[in-house]
Parts: sequence; structure tokens; C-alpha cells
Amino acid sequence: MKPVLEIENLRVGFPDGTAAVRGVSLRVGRGETHCLVGESGCGKSVTALAAMNLLPRGATRSADVMRFHDEDLTRLSERQTSRLRGARMAMIFQEPMTSLNPAYTIGSQMTEVFQRHRHATRAQGMDRAAELLERVGITAPGMRLAQYPHQLSGGLRQRTMIAMALMCDPELLIADEPTTALDVTVQAQILRLLQTLQRELGLAVLLITHDLGIVARMAQRVSVMYAGQVVESGSAADLFGAPTHPYTRGLLACIPIPGKTPRDQPLGSIPGSVPKTGAEFAGCAFRDRCTYATADCAGTIPHRTVATDHRTLCTMVPA
Repeated sequence: MKPVLEIENLRVGFPDGTAAVRGVSLRVGRGETHCLVGESGCGKSVTALAAMNLLPRGATRSADVMRFHDEDLTRLSERQTSRLRGARMAMIFQEPMTSLNPAYTIGSQMTEVFQRHRHATRAQGMDRAAELLERVGITAPGMRLAQYPHQLSGGLRQRTMIAMALMCDPELLIADEPTTALDVTVQAQILRLLQTLQRELGLAVLLITHDLGIVARMAQRVSVMYAGQVVESGSAADLFGAPTHPYTRGLLACIPIPGKTPRDQPLGSIPGSVPKTGAEFAGCAFRDRCTYATADCAGTIPHRTVATDHRTLCTMVPA
């Protein structure tokens, strides 16, 4: 089956010389949740913004392949891309309070995209918005449509963002840290909601997170990012059951396990810090923090196939 979103060798640079994304490749299939995981600043959100063509001014984007179904995203004009955004491709941004316009009501903001892409009337847009607010678990949707973002709690704002993204029945949903700053109870509700909607609508979901607990719960496929590169990718079962890249292993070792992690002992950590990666950066970005590093790690790093559809970016695959 052809993927809904296919990216090969994506590169994104900023005017200060930072190579934010360096050769990222991934695929998202229909009805699949593909998790893009890694620590803050590794390039996860930039990858998503590049796919949506929403990079900040001055950023450069190139890729060998960046395709949504049969649409070559690298060749579309801004007008052609805007016809896809919000209609067939939608994104839930990381912080709903800054993504929602404080000067407009929830109803105005939700109906705008529906009127634009579906050429509907405002009344039809309000009906659709009310239907979706109810579907994502918001009671009294008519009242909520007349409210402003500051009048909603964090959980309600996040549900509103999900409903807004679904206004035009997209085929691809990109969710950038959709449970950031929410308490654990609301987090669980939002994740259950995304799973239910994906199952009912057959959505392809690219879920960006740094929380491996969310990855274990949500993902069918996982790509682990570090310093702008995907260092390991494969099924969720492979990544959790047989991790191969030292960075992936380090991330998993940092997770406390109830009943196994000793009390009053320091939690796991990865020593060192992420290097600054410019256009001329060479070698493995993780080598200064890696116990397996050798002189070869300063050279070209090959992608190695560990098993079917399980790849790692490492000069050696630790046993």
C-alpha cells in the first residue's frame, strides 16, 4: 500500500548556519500512527513544519522525496499547498493557547477553514463545528462556540484544536506534542480520543513526542531523532523489544520501571550534551556521549538494516 506521507532525505537549514534537519526519511501509512520521538531541539517539530511548508522565513528546505499521496510537496506553489493544508493535511500545534487567536471566538476560528475549503456558509460551518466539538467530548458545544480561547481550560483548548483539525476530514493528521502541559488525567483522555478518531476515520497520524510512554501506547512505527537525524526506525515492537542504537538504548534506560527501579536512587541519564550541527558537521552526532564510539564514528555513518523494516544509523550495532 502506498504511504499517505513519504519523506526521503529531508534537509532543513536556518540562516545562522544551523542544520536543523539532516537527511530525515519516514513514511506514514493510512490508519497508522508513526511516532517521531526525541529530546527537545532534535528537529521533530521542524520536520513536521517542513512537511506543511510552514517553516519560518529564511529557512531552506530540500528533499529527494516529499510526497503526500501523489502530490510532490517540494514542487507545489504556496497557493497549491494552502489548498492541502487544513483540508487533506491538518496539524495540531504544540501549544493551543498560542495557536488559537485570542481576538476571535472559537466558532469563528473553526468555521473559517470549513468555509474556505468546502465553500460552505457560516451556518453550515457552525453546524459542523458543533458536531465535532461534541464528538471530541465537549459538552454544550453551542455555548463553547461563542467563547474565546482564554475562557477554556487547557484540556478544552486541546480538544478544540483537535476538532478544528478535523473540520474538513483530513487524511493526514500531524500532532505536535498534543498533551504538553496537560495533567496526566487529561493526557490520557486526549490520547484515547486520538486513538478513537483514528480508528473511526482511518487517519494517518504523525505523532511528535518526547514521551516514550506515549510512544508505547500509541505507535505502530517509531522514528528516533537525534541532532536532526533519524538514528533508528522500525516497528514499536522492535524499538522497545530490541533497540540497537546507543541513543535509543539510553532513552529507554532513563525510564523508571515500577517495582524494578530502586527507591532513593538517581534516575537514568545520558551524560553530555547535544552538539551544534552546522552544514559541515560530519560523523555521528552522538559519538561524544556514546560508550561504543570508535575512530570510525567521526566518518561517514551508514544506515544498517537490523531486521525487516528496522534500521539504525550506526557504525556498529551493539549486541
